[in-house]
Amino acid sequence: MAKDYTQLATDIIREIGGKENIKSLIHCITRLRFYLVDESKADDEVVKNLTGVIDVRHAIGQYQVVIGPAVTEVYDAVIAQLGTEYAGGEVDANDDNQQADEQPTTFRGKLNAGFNGLIGVITGSMMPVIGLLAASGILKGLLQMAVDFHWTEATSQTYIFISAMGDSAFYFLPIIVGFTAAQKLKSDPIIMAIVGGVLVYPSLFGIATGTKVFGQVLGMSLNTNLFGIPIHMVNYTYSIFPIIAGAWLAHYVEKGLKKVIPQVLRMIFVPLLEVMIVSAAIIVIVGPIITLISTGISIILNAILTANYPIAGFVIGGLYQCLVIFGLHWAVVPLIANDIASKGYSYLNAIVSITMVAQGAAVMAVMIKSKIANIKELSGGAVIAAFSGITEPAIYGITLKYGRVFLAANIGGAVGGLVAGLLNVNMYGFTGSLIGFPSFFTPLKFGGGMSNQINFWIASIVTIIVAFACTWFFGFKDSDVTAAKNVTRRKTIGKD
Repeated sequence: MAKDYTQLATDIIREIGGKENIKSLIHCITRLRFYLVDESKADDEVVKNLTGVIDVRHAIGQYQVVIGPAVTEVYDAVIAQLGTEYAGGEVDANDDNQQADEQPTTFRGKLNAGFNGLIGVITGSMMPVIGLLAASGILKGLLQMAVDFHWTEATSQTYIFISAMGDSAFYFLPIIVGFTAAQKLKSDPIIMAIVGGVLVYPSLFGIATGTKVFGQVLGMSLNTNLFGIPIHMVNYTYSIFPIIAGAWLAHYVEKGLKKVIPQVLRMIFVPLLEVMIVSAAIIVIVGPIITLISTGISIILNAILTANYPIAGFVIGGLYQCLVIFGLHWAVVPLIANDIASKGYSYLNAIVSITMVAQGAAVMAVMIKSKIANIKELSGGAVIAAFSGITEPAIYGITLKYGRVFLAANIGGAVGGLVAGLLNVNMYGFTGSLIGFPSFFTPLKFGGGMSNQINFWIASIVTIIVAFACTWFFGFKDSDVTAAKNVTRRKTIGKD
């Protein structure tokens, strides 16, 4: 059923000074753009807090009410009350490029704007797929639970079929995010989807995960070559940051190519060269840089864990999900895999599990506290996914977008990690978060008993309480939704 925006239109007209204060109205892809007689008569704070309004901006002589995807429907409802003589229709204007916001002049301001712009690009690129990731995470969690309770076997055809359903969104994430990031950064979505396909191409995946090594540079194995030059090939499945960096680069590559390639040849040679240049840049430059950073992080985390478990729990518990934002957490996976393969357990994975619980608890607080329908809906799926071991929907959909929620979740993760360290919580499997509780049963060969399972639940409950309380009391309020544009809109990244 189509939503009725009559009341919202009435409220907007009233709070911007009434019909007599309006000269005309146009709209673009996300905003109502009013030309007012006197902008001072509009009550910005009241308009911002109307259900259905995201933000209010003053720019280029317009009073702009940010609505989002429903802007056309709201525009029609407003014009229905004002009269067609006020209608200016839709304008061919990009929301970001026509902003006349005051730009920061200090180094700190520019640094803050750049960071916010980066986070805005990441969350903006991920938002279209959050629901899909949440659904996939829930499916993966349910499938793991079926294995843990011996309802199916990991080698069965049924498991393989359902696993493909749950894993495909993550495995092919570079293709999906390549498309959405290109839309955000004004490069060609189809070309970036192809670049994403290059990154997860089976042959390249085989090189990245293989054992063939031609040499070592700065701790990186040179496992293949490009034009005869030895390079380090990275496994890009599940990754997002390299393809987002590629989408940013593609915007400028395409502009440059169109300047030098004649019109008659562009249809073939622009996409051909763009795919080659951007793919090579990611594989040769971005991938190795991420590997170097990831390797350094893994060395530091391992050193902290070896030195003192409670301190490691506090530090790693508080910072681990920051790695997830940029895909750097995959540097930790080999450490966990090696521990489980060689020792049969992983203390590090126990801390990682706690951070998943913390993200779920923080988003659960948002879901319960918020009165905004779409926030509650988005949070609901993210909570289930996080408690099923997939935190991306929580991070990109809620916690990172509303920064204090991410901080609150990390505080919960730090405290929970500390408790896990003090209680010496160990983990005997890969699957974490609440759905991974079977991984905390101590096998008989390690002495058996219920103490580790009990300690896992104590640490998890403490994590939930701290993350939930921090979010509830200072991490989130519905008015934060009106400020979200300051984080998610593109500022300095990708502008001409």
